[in-house]
Amino acid sequence: MRLLYNIPPFLSLCCFAFLAYLSVLHVRKNRINRIFTVICIFGVFLYTDILVIFNCKSPETALFVSRLDHIFIPYFIPLYIHFFHVYLNIPGRIWIIRSAYLFSFILMCLTPTPWLIADMRLHAFGYFGIGGPLYILVGIGTVFATAYVLTLLRSAIIKETQSIVKNRLKYIFCGFGVLGLLIGMNTLPLLGYAVYPLGNFSFIPLTIFAVGLFRYDLLDMGILIRKSMIYSLLTITLTLLYALVVTGINMTATDINAADSVYFPLVFFIVVSVIIGPVKTRIQMLVDQYFLKGKYDYRKTIKQLSQTITAVMDLRQIAALLIETISNSMQVGLCSMYLLDDSSPPTFIRSGDNCASFQMPDGISEDSALVTWMRRHRQPLQKDPLMQQSKDVFLRQVYADLERIQSAVVFPLIFENTINGFLTIGDKKSGDLFVAEDMDLLETLANQSSLSIENARSYQKIEELNKHLEEKVVERTLELQTALTEKEKAIELLVRSESLAAIGTLVAGTAHELNNPLASAISLIQSTIEDISLLENDSLLNSPFVDDLVFAGNELARAKAIVSSLLGLSRQTQTFTEDIDMNAVIEDALQILKNLYKNHKVAIIKLYADDLPLVYGNFAGLGQVALNIIKNAIQATAPSSGTIFLKTHVDKDHHQVIFKCEDTGPGIADAIRQDIFKPFFTTKTVGQGTGLGLYICHGIVERHGGILTLEKSHGKGARFVVKLPINL
Repeated sequence: MRLLYNIPPFLSLCCFAFLAYLSVLHVRKNRINRIFTVICIFGVFLYTDILVIFNCKSPETALFVSRLDHIFIPYFIPLYIHFFHVYLNIPGRIWIIRSAYLFSFILMCLTPTPWLIADMRLHAFGYFGIGGPLYILVGIGTVFATAYVLTLLRSAIIKETQSIVKNRLKYIFCGFGVLGLLIGMNTLPLLGYAVYPLGNFSFIPLTIFAVGLFRYDLLDMGILIRKSMIYSLLTITLTLLYALVVTGINMTATDINAADSVYFPLVFFIVVSVIIGPVKTRIQMLVDQYFLKGKYDYRKTIKQLSQTITAVMDLRQIAALLIETISNSMQVGLCSMYLLDDSSPPTFIRSGDNCASFQMPDGISEDSALVTWMRRHRQPLQKDPLMQQSKDVFLRQVYADLERIQSAVVFPLIFENTINGFLTIGDKKSGDLFVAEDMDLLETLANQSSLSIENARSYQKIEELNKHLEEKVVERTLELQTALTEKEKAIELLVRSESLAAIGTLVAGTAHELNNPLASAISLIQSTIEDISLLENDSLLNSPFVDDLVFAGNELARAKAIVSSLLGLSRQTQTFTEDIDMNAVIEDALQILKNLYKNHKVAIIKLYADDLPLVYGNFAGLGQVALNIIKNAIQATAPSSGTIFLKTHVDKDHHQVIFKCEDTGPGIADAIRQDIFKPFFTTKTVGQGTGLGLYICHGIVERHGGILTLEKSHGKGARFVVKLPINL
């Protein structure tokens, strides 16, 4: 029965030895891997010690072995903390690591004394130590280290946004994080609890960690351990099978001791020799199915694609076909192609992608760090987190470029020693890494794609040369037609401008003539009301006659205000300039337009700035701008109900007064937004508009040194913005 108790520590010993072997032979020598190697070696010491004391015949020997091993075991605590500080790249907190090493050194000095391990106790599973008075310190240190590390890992997992890094951290948490918790459980029997040391089951989280090493390259060696993992699983399977057979025979046949029999190992060896081939093949199939799933599905697809694109002569079609196949076959979240453009300066322009849900740059500069690296090395580049921690500034810039385009691997498109573009591929949706087979296939595909792209460009150049003469004829014909059209428009514009100027002069004269009789009538009514108020006749004062006079006076005053606004807005000379309050300009325009909108369900919201600075210009010209813009908004909003927002404010950074007019009407279609400021362009029916309003307004604002633009509205309507320089 005791043999079963030896199986968990033996499996944990095998796992630690296996990982130590991999880390020594295959891992790149950096600080993380050196710490990991030391931890694995200490783990080998620990479980060798447990197996020895489990099977010792005397307590003295077991006590000596346990005290000897505890020279190294206390250093699990600082090494455990140190590993995660380096792996998670935690700055500062060096005092925690130094304190942990000092704490372990003190415990190591107490190892030969009964203060740490007092004696041995015989359990059902074998001998195990009894902790001394100070062994509680080991328990406290273990609890602190485990809680601290698991907290760091949990926080890192929550903050991480990249799926592949998040999956790595989860494997670290479930593997190496839980390992510390289990090893810490070994202190329970030493503290007096009669339980089987739970740390012997460390092979479970270690197996999870080994899976993570292969799938997510946790320590830059996962791709190299496939065969080692297969044979390790085979060894563990046969060991478990041997132990179970021996234990089963001993339990069912009490008079037979299979472990001491000479014939049993021979028979077992013959059986294993027969079944080891099929078992190895089956385990290899399971490993390939789990770790390399989908590999053999897309290999054939990509080979077929490489043959197809050679016959395609359209760049967009090549990019679309390539990206669609890679995205569907490899299940990557992002795939895009950048091709060198002939613009000045030369830029790599994104020509195709599947990144609808990503914010991707449209182009990459030719002098960027990523492009420089590609031209130096002319080989695929896979993003490595170590680049971000490198002391080389250039490598950190390359890593930043890869982050900006959210790419996990980049393949250059090379033709005749010239990089014409590159293919960028993001992380796999499953979070798996790109293994050597992936890189080889994609590199081959990139090379063939580069040839296809160059063929397509050559074909397009030939097509352009064939059409060159015909296009020249069409171009000259269009230029002649355009010149004739512009001439006709210029003549028509001149005639209409003269007509508008004459009408403006007529309106100004009429308004001036009306102003005098209106002023006389208002003065007479006011005098009559004052005379009546002096009479001591209550019946006369309270009669409707006085109310009628007051009403008539108010209406005449309103008419005078309209005439005054019309007179101000009709000034025809642009040479007359003055300090202008844009709030007053807008109010005068509204006064003239009141009859246009008062009978419609149009609400006008005024959002004027109280401290609006003055602008220098022509009151009539700016009034015409406000009048046209507001009138267009009223016409767009009526006859249905709607709202017009009139807002003024100051842009102190650019020293500008800004006037915005925004309506809730149907808005302006994107197809015609670039044409609205052209002369004679209008969407109104014949007789409703000339197409000169916005064109004239644009010219007036430009003469004042300002800008008139049409911006995107928050709703369906249109938003016109006038920006005028402040009169400093």
